[in-house]
Amino acid sequence: MSEQPVTAGPGPMEEFVYDDAIVRKFLAATLLWGFVGMLVGLIIALQLVMPIAVQWLETSVFAGGPNGLTRSLRLLFEQEWLSFGRLRPLHTNAVIFAFAGNAIFTAVYYSTQRLCKARMWSDLLSTLHFWGWQLIIVAAAITLPLGITQGKEYAELEWPIDLAIAVVWLGFFGTNFFMTLINRRERHMYVALWFYIATIVTVTILHVFNNLWIPAGLVYLVQTGEMPSAELMMKSYPVYAGVQDAFMQWWYGHNAVAFFLTTPFLGLMYYFLPKAADRPVYSYKLSIIHFWSLVFIYIWAGPHHLHYTALPMWASSVGMLFSVMLWMPSWGGMINGLLTLRGAWHKVAADPVLKFFVIGVTFYGMSTFEGPMLSIKTVNSLSHYTDWTIAHVHSGALGWNGFMTFGMIYWLAPRIFQTELFSKKMVAAHFWIGTIGMLLYIIPIYVAGITQGLMWRAFDETGRLAFPDFVETVTKLMPFYWARALGGTLYLTGVVIGIYNITRTWMTRPAKYETVVQRAPALRKDFRDDANERGEERLSGSIWIGRAADKVIQGKWHRRWERLPVRFTVWVVIAVVVASLFEMVPLYVIRSNVPTIASVKPYTPLELAGRDLYVAEGCYNCHSQMIRPIFAETERYGEYSKPGESVYNHPFQWGSRRIGPDLAREGVTNPSGTWHLNHFYDPRSVIGQSIMPAYSTFFRRDTRFEEIQGRVDAMAMLGVPYGEAINTAPEMAREQARQVAAAIIDEAGGFAEIRVDIWELVLGRMPASREEAIDALSQKKVIAMIAYMQRLGTDLTREGGAS
Repeated sequence: MSEQPVTAGPGPMEEFVYDDAIVRKFLAATLLWGFVGMLVGLIIALQLVMPIAVQWLETSVFAGGPNGLTRSLRLLFEQEWLSFGRLRPLHTNAVIFAFAGNAIFTAVYYSTQRLCKARMWSDLLSTLHFWGWQLIIVAAAITLPLGITQGKEYAELEWPIDLAIAVVWLGFFGTNFFMTLINRRERHMYVALWFYIATIVTVTILHVFNNLWIPAGLVYLVQTGEMPSAELMMKSYPVYAGVQDAFMQWWYGHNAVAFFLTTPFLGLMYYFLPKAADRPVYSYKLSIIHFWSLVFIYIWAGPHHLHYTALPMWASSVGMLFSVMLWMPSWGGMINGLLTLRGAWHKVAADPVLKFFVIGVTFYGMSTFEGPMLSIKTVNSLSHYTDWTIAHVHSGALGWNGFMTFGMIYWLAPRIFQTELFSKKMVAAHFWIGTIGMLLYIIPIYVAGITQGLMWRAFDETGRLAFPDFVETVTKLMPFYWARALGGTLYLTGVVIGIYNITRTWMTRPAKYETVVQRAPALRKDFRDDANERGEERLSGSIWIGRAADKVIQGKWHRRWERLPVRFTVWVVIAVVVASLFEMVPLYVIRSNVPTIASVKPYTPLELAGRDLYVAEGCYNCHSQMIRPIFAETERYGEYSKPGESVYNHPFQWGSRRIGPDLAREGVTNPSGTWHLNHFYDPRSVIGQSIMPAYSTFFRRDTRFEEIQGRVDAMAMLGVPYGEAINTAPEMAREQARQVAAAIIDEAGGFAEIRVDIWELVLGRMPASREEAIDALSQKKVIAMIAYMQRLGTDLTREGGAS
């Protein structure tokens, strides 16, 4: 006799109270860090125009040269910890992990409790999560301006902070979320919860496997028994190098966008948009297709960031293929969101909160159409390294993430503060000022990006580069950069209006919040499947495989998964891991993906110290080190980059944007030490229209030669063949530093020919002799940096370089 499925009745009725205090905390943090992150963004936007603007003021407006105003403006690009290379990572981390991150937690903590009909599992874990995450943000705000960074985009934070992120994200947040799911009182999990699950598990996988490193400071401590400086103690090297590191970074980087800036905000959309519109989600089946296709396809798309680089062509082609496929599920989500408003469009005209959601979803659709388009190789050959990518990223961040966040906040505020919203007119003002600011930001930058790409590849009638000097392409962009700064100012003004509005709303809260007691039956443990959840037998005359396929198409199997959070999570992990391994395994196992070059040797100890300085200053934010096999690039920069050239690069430094020229062949095309010395001290004394910041700190600070041993030992642990440097790194570094310093002095025609103000920084006075000049100059960090510059691209010119 076959067993008939039965459904158990409801369990005993239980009373509980939602924890809205944690929601209020995360909402406040969202607004605070949103202001900070966008303010830093405005500062770095101004840094790109200020060097030329200040030069014009001092030469054309104020004939007397520098004055109080221009000296103050110079702080934007001459103060060490305010430099573009250090603040740009702070801006991206603040907007992504502080602003968007706290917005995600606001949404998750509010909606999960309602969707599960349960208070969060642990108030203690909620509190630890909140304060732990804010401490991580503060740590980032301290370390990044100090130049403490891994040098990998969106993963710049160093190893102690990485460990803290893992504990707070999975240990506090993940545990609390999944235990709430397990102890819920609503049997089936709503679609928003699916996206939250995918976010938590995938971000965990991405964070762990992209952040495998060797801490150089700990190596030094163990080897010598001496406590290293804070600079070395915080330093780490990734276990991956070159091609593999580039692949891992963009597997992480692209999917950080996917699973931190997309999937949780889709969960936010699926919960808050229907609530605000008072309409059900348009299509349940479309949400299933949207979710699973997005989770499986997105994870493949990262390599499209590396078209025409030293990454094997098959890997970037796979990334392109899946990126183009990604357009379909992405637009499925957009359509599901917009059609949820069917019958409610009259509300959009009257309700500014709904306007935020509509524009947010629309920008999601625009960004997810443009993203696959930019992944196509022919389009990417023009757009890559240009501001086109910057415009694309900001259209998604400001339009999709920003407007969805503010829509959620305006909807939430009256409910969690138990009062009326202070001013709907201010909400409307925020919407229009933010929208205008956003358009004024992204449209000029789209134009700037296309202009860059076309100028870089332009040839004149004689077959020569039409704009051979890179700075020519920079000066053409200044009007667009000014427009961006204005647009950013307007968008930030909208944020300030929103903060004021929410603050005034909070000020009208009741003296004591009303505690609303909820009632719902507990879930019975003896629940059995309903027959309808297994699918209906509709094809009685078909073979078994046809009947099984028909049941799959019905989609009722998914109803079973929606009440099984552990099984659902396991299938998400399988989808993500399987897709990742299909790309990773061939890249790491097949040696022909990274052919070796006999002449490529490890960096000398001094060059390694210079490279670490390059990473610390964030030079990769403006300069690439990857010449693509495109005729315009080889004409401009030299021989295209080979996979084997970067086998000892921990981390890789291929870059993703060119505000300055590519440096992959700098040691071949521009080996002059004197040129680099003057360029680091005063870029505009060498290139009149340069917007590069000055690095006077390189001339004041000494290289810690003894600590170079810890850097070399850590690299040796990663398999870099350092030979005798394992025992004599400081001595080797000092000797090379003296050689570089002596060569610079001789090239200049003697120490007296070097600028007096440089010697004022280096020694406090003019040196008395050549030997004193060499001794003083060789101690400074600028010599390590110059040694690294002179090494770049020279391996191929040695014997064996053609192997």
